[in-house]
Amino acid sequence: MTPGTDARPGRARQNAVVPTRREFLRGAAASLAAGGLGLGCGDDVPPYDEPGDWSAGQVLHLLPAANHRRLRLKASFARPPDAPVLRVAGREAPGRATDSRGLHHVFDLDGLAPDRVHQLELRDARSERLCDPWPLRTPPAPDARPERFRLLAYTCAGGPEGFLTPRLQTVFRPIAVRRRLLARALAFAPDAVVANGDHVYWDMHSRYGIGMASSPQAWWRAGFLDPEQPVLGTDNEDVVRAAFGPQIAGVYGTLFRSVPTWFLQDDHDHGENDEAHPERRTFPPTPFMLDLARTTQRLYYPELLDDGLVPRAFVRGADRVAESFGSLRWGRLCEALLYDCRRHLTNRADPARHDAASGFLPPAVETWLVERSATSDADHVVNMPSTPVLWSAGKWGEWYPDGLDDDGALRAEPAKAFWPRGWKEQHDRLLFAAAVRRDRIPLFASGDLHALGMGRILRSGGLDLSHNPPVSLLTGPPGTGEVGWPSNFRGTPPRPSTTLDAEEWQAPLEENGFALLDFTRDAIHVRLFRWMPRDGLDAIATLEPFFEKTLLRGET
Repeated sequence: MTPGTDARPGRARQNAVVPTRREFLRGAAASLAAGGLGLGCGDDVPPYDEPGDWSAGQVLHLLPAANHRRLRLKASFARPPDAPVLRVAGREAPGRATDSRGLHHVFDLDGLAPDRVHQLELRDARSERLCDPWPLRTPPAPDARPERFRLLAYTCAGGPEGFLTPRLQTVFRPIAVRRRLLARALAFAPDAVVANGDHVYWDMHSRYGIGMASSPQAWWRAGFLDPEQPVLGTDNEDVVRAAFGPQIAGVYGTLFRSVPTWFLQDDHDHGENDEAHPERRTFPPTPFMLDLARTTQRLYYPELLDDGLVPRAFVRGADRVAESFGSLRWGRLCEALLYDCRRHLTNRADPARHDAASGFLPPAVETWLVERSATSDADHVVNMPSTPVLWSAGKWGEWYPDGLDDDGALRAEPAKAFWPRGWKEQHDRLLFAAAVRRDRIPLFASGDLHALGMGRILRSGGLDLSHNPPVSLLTGPPGTGEVGWPSNFRGTPPRPSTTLDAEEWQAPLEENGFALLDFTRDAIHVRLFRWMPRDGLDAIATLEPFFEKTLLRGET
């Protein structure tokens, strides 16, 4: 036990030499405010500062969501601002504190003009600017006919900086590296961003917990979470701010202030890795896991805006936002359907009976996805699940039954333990719905797997999809470090499920990167970007795509 501390997790008493946890966390917050966004680093990487003379003032991070008429902004500050207000187009939206200290605020404004560059200002009660003004363009109206749309997509940008293995390997990339990668992606001027899951890593009880949220490193950096207490208004809030703040506010800062963002959650955002053992299945999430994921979203990144399409049961009334399901609409050019495959997962399987009455998604959400695939008037409908189709890494929380045999090969027979066949059956229904309309490209661009890759599915079991094969895209991870690749901790790289007939255009590549998708009326052009430390830090500033593929409507 550290001298001067209480033996109880999350407790410490005043000591002249050893700081209490609260004092330590206040110091961490001060470091964040001063620009020291990381808490240690496994590599010697200089920090990345945004170019230009735009001043962030007291603002630590800005992440906006927007549809054609509405803007919702999440912001955090170095110190509590006095009655902050967002001013846009001659209108004002008062800030609402989302934490107990007033360091985090949400601003929500409706009734904006579509497809227009708006100037945004944050001011306090004395009308003093909290940062410099900045521009943001609202998306086109749902019935508009834009000619082009560029989407930036990636996954797994989170991870605490400086966590090391016993061999002194980094688990996650330094924050400065992630910021450089995202800045390079922004240099291509995307119209919107989808960050697809795993924005934080702080696993509590899964097998990685001893190296993460239950580790001595976690105690020193942030303290231990107490699942018997709510997150907000307790010591847990300080832990979240110290543990998760650098992973989100530290990574994004104000880089994305002028780009509408869509943030989708996955397993690690709930504080666990997806896994199943006789003694524990980490999903569906416990009440504390739900509280943790909701609080993180509440403080740091926007919810999915209600566009009138998401099932009413999953829209929060007063705020008109959805937590797990939503859509990104870019006029009649593109409609992207976003869905979290973890929060509402059902798993009624036992080792002897792989039950069909289970799914990654509730029936109402599946119905919504099927209906949008059939009835949307958009030229392109893109599925963006948090869990990918086509590939397996032999882990539990996948659409597929594949597990690793004694020789390290994927096998679907027998199905892995605690895996219900209902997951695969729901997968087949969604793929079939996406492929029915031959005038569309059935594209799935997903999160979760730490890799860059692209391919298509010709058959799933007895389901023939060759008339319009669904295309799967792995969008790439900016945050994964040396030991975070599936081949390191699962024993296999991502491979096509043995239940499929599939074609790989780009086999999964375990490197850092991101994807850009350019939509025109008749085509989707995909570009994948990659980087590894061997390439040198300076190479990030001039990254070009290593893989490109143009998909044409009506072409199989």
